[in-house]
Amino acid sequence: MEMLKVILLAVGLVSLAMLGMAIRMLLVKGGKFPNTHVSGNKYLKQNGVYCSQTQDRLEQKKAWKKVNYKKLSFAPDSNKTD
Repeated sequence: MEMLKVILLAVGLVSLAMLGMAIRMLLVKGGKFPNTHVSGNKYLKQNGVYCSQTQDRLEQKKAWKKVNYKKLSFAPDSNKTD
């Protein structure tokens, strides 16, 4: 019986929180959820902090620019002995 009380209390609290968010979305002008992603924070953007996917994409671009495929040659390995 104790476990049932705890579960009902948890369900009640979660439903109360959801109801509060729904009411706030209806009453606030342009009611949307706030953008909590890293890309939505202007202070992080000013400091050059990006989300991991954006950071990875930028680093991949830098890596591809460093490779010069026009001067690539397939010379035999000089350390190899037959």
